[in-house]
Amino acid sequence: MFCKTWVMSALCAVALSAPTLTYNPGAVERPVEMQILSEYFQMLGDKVQAGRSMSEAPVCNMNNAVLPVASPTPLPPPSAGLSLKHVAIGRGTQNYSCATGNQTAAPVALGALATLYNATCIASTYPDLLSILPNVALQFNLTSPDQASLSPSNLAISGHHFFSNTTTPDFNLNTTAMDLGFAPCSKNNTVAAPTGAPKGQGGVGNGAVAWLKLVTRDGATGGLEEIYRVNTAGGNQPATCAGMPTTFEVQYAAEYVFPPFHLKLLQ
Repeated sequence: MFCKTWVMSALCAVALSAPTLTYNPGAVERPVEMQILSEYFQMLGDKVQAGRSMSEAPVCNMNNAVLPVASPTPLPPPSAGLSLKHVAIGRGTQNYSCATGNQTAAPVALGALATLYNATCIASTYPDLLSILPNVALQFNLTSPDQASLSPSNLAISGHHFFSNTTTPDFNLNTTAMDLGFAPCSKNNTVAAPTGAPKGQGGVGNGAVAWLKLVTRDGATGGLEEIYRVNTAGGNQPATCAGMPTTFEVQYAAEYVFPPFHLKLLQ
């Protein structure tokens, strides 16, 4: 597949990359998973074909990025006067505890651990493609917590997400490739993932974790002020601890949007 050089910054890194990971075991027997991947590569093919006939290059202009809006209840909009800093796909696990031994109790959230992958140019040029990337990324198992690129899109690492305690999600965007800041956060608002959000790998799971608006705490650097978690895929825990181990992980992926920013809202 050939792409003109001026299409490359946002698309060919995605379109030309062969998957660096195998599909999950038994993927061929799971038609939902195969359909997700088929739709993704079909969308890529359509965009590459359209790119060949463009008279002008698509521009990686962050002012064109779109913040998804959950329906029917949206998250609060970004604060006035902010500008986009970064967009990433997060791929990792939501972590839970059933340490009480009460089989009827709900699992307790322990936080999350994820690697962040740079999707900023895709956000500004192909928001429709970006919206399905979390679900696509979820279909590929991670080989390590610091996997060099995100399959099958080949996006490069731009940071890490973890919890310093059970109430403080942290985002470290200081890497060898980028120096965008560090953000300890607190939850500002949450809404349930939209109906039809991906439940888990292969379409099997307990649902997608909520969409969030986070605000930074003291100690944030790089001008980071607000962070959105949207387009979530998987990550929800089972309703009770019945049959669950003392601690366990649930695979998830999500789109993270890092203000300061002022984005067009996708209605």
